Amino acid sequence: MYHKSFIYSCGCDWLYFFSPYIGEDVKPFTPEKAREIVMSLQQPAVFCNMVGDWPALHWDVKHLSAMLDGKTIQFRIGLKTMDLVPQFETSCSYVKATLEEFLAWSSGQPSCLSGPFSCFKHSKYWAYADYKYIARIFEDKEEVFQDVRWSDFGFPGRGGRESTLWIGSEGANTPCHLDSYGCNLVLQIQGRKRWHLFPPGDTSFLYPTRIPYEESSIFSKVNVANPDLKRFPEFRNTTAHVVTLSPGQVLLVPRHWWHYVESIDPITVSINSWIELDADHEARVEEAITRTLVCALKSAESSNDGEPWLNPTEVEATSHEINLQYLNQAVSAYFKSQKANVSEQAHPSSSGAEQETRASRKRRKRQVSCEPEDCQLLNPVFSSSTFKAEKLQKVPFGPHLIQVLPQSQETSCVGGGAVASDDRDLLHENEGGHFGKLHCTRKQLVMSNDCRMPANQMDSDSSPNASQAALSTNDLLDCLVNPHVIRLVAQLLLERARV
Repeated sequence: MYHKSFIYSCGCDWLYFFSPYIGEDVKPFTPEKAREIVMSLQQPAVFCNMVGDWPALHWDVKHLSAMLDGKTIQFRIGLKTMDLVPQFETSCSYVKATLEEFLAWSSGQPSCLSGPFSCFKHSKYWAYADYKYIARIFEDKEEVFQDVRWSDFGFPGRGGRESTLWIGSEGANTPCHLDSYGCNLVLQIQGRKRWHLFPPGDTSFLYPTRIPYEESSIFSKVNVANPDLKRFPEFRNTTAHVVTLSPGQVLLVPRHWWHYVESIDPITVSINSWIELDADHEARVEEAITRTLVCALKSAESSNDGEPWLNPTEVEATSHEINLQYLNQAVSAYFKSQKANVSEQAHPSSSGAEQETRASRKRRKRQVSCEPEDCQLLNPVFSSSTFKAEKLQKVPFGPHLIQVLPQSQETSCVGGGAVASDDRDLLHENEGGHFGKLHCTRKQLVMSNDCRMPANQMDSDSSPNASQAALSTNDLLDCLVNPHVIRLVAQLLLERARV
């Protein structure tokens, strides 16, 4: 069903793409090849013609409104005016409304004068129903989970239950941030969204902050759409990759890539799923340390000091005891994953399917229950180590996998699938065929908006081994006040004092 074809060279090595034989049900990449690309590629790219048979492509707002049948969901409301300061979620307003009311408001119908959006003029405000876990809003319609088929990208068993829904009006946006865990697959269903992406190496130029605090999200102090270069001069050194995602296209956001996302059409709908990686085990330890410090220091402040520091997606500031308990559990899970990797390397004869089954079993034991019992995440942590580095040289960029290049980089390789990121119409023209932080694990480690289980209710198997001494507050402080750490903190504080 698949055959390899050449495309012309543009002053570089020959590139390949996989073109299907004639047939509407044939996809340009097999699930195995798509998964290899997702787990190996370290730069953003757009998949085309991969989801043409997904029922989820019919999930426009009118269809979703009928599916929800009058159920209300929460919308975040923000100003369309562009300030020099990012419009964080702590500065937004919130309303609960039906999608029917959202449609009426977004079209300027007079009936909105008395509805939930009555205080917000459509010409001045945008509305965003973001981070809506499909498993929760459609908990009474589990059959719709099958409308989303990430198995086509090589992740069997992953569907709507492990995905998140985003519905917004023109101007709705997510502040620039990076996700601590996993990589991200985003399917665009209705309307277009413009993505501003920055590589991990640009982190210091984006002035990272953990306030407002949200587990697994590191925000930028810079409003990348309207940067304050006097306050943040290093932002000039960033390398932006800007791409417009159109309906039917799937964007791959690699691990730790910063992104600012904005809806540019009257109504947009997208679905995403965060894919777990082996590196997440260490990231969970880092996030546990961060939560412990942020909660301890900010909770000690007077309630009258400054702006709210806890993002609305976080339920509450967890206690030091719970935070310390989770830190121990995260450390224990990290060492278990290391032992599992050593064991798998010692038995290379095991098939990939057998390794995935073992990973799935281990995942079941350490997984936080983030939904009702029938909605636990049982998907394996997908290992990127199984893909060798040399395969990166064979990524089949072409009409079905479009490379997102730096905004300032000119390209003459459009025919080869390389897309200058400021060429915003090309992807829109490529939408033929109609083909959007980890389902509940983005914020799941201790507490989340939709995942209500605190750390002290995690599976007992995730607790430290009997032979492993429990970490104390003094242990944590000893690490934090290590001379090497203190030296780095002092340098960062001195640098901040100069701003």
